[in-house]
Amino acid sequence: MGLFSRKKADDAAEAAAVETVAIDGQTYTLSQVVDVLGDSCPRPQLMTKKALGKAAPGDVIEVKVDNPTSMEAIPPMMSELNATHLGTLKVDRYWRVIVRKN
Repeated sequence: MGLFSRKKADDAAEAAAVETVAIDGQTYTLSQVVDVLGDSCPRPQLMTKKALGKAAPGDVIEVKVDNPTSMEAIPPMMSELNATHLGTLKVDRYWRVIVRKN
């Protein structure tokens, strides 16, 4: 298993769950959750870029991140990735960065 790889069973379990998130009075259905908890730069940015590259227009992706530098770096990336930052929610010990593919 490589440095940046994860077990396939973990990915399948995440894909099976359908979640929604409410931001500024609007509810969005998540297409994918990118869990980069415990990871530092540049992995959260790279995994976000990879997820958006595979996403269809309109797909909403949640990035779970606990690294403050990565949390601050993701929203400015959206313009170059043809995506929109919908919001960032603080949850207990991590942030939920919500983005949508344009």
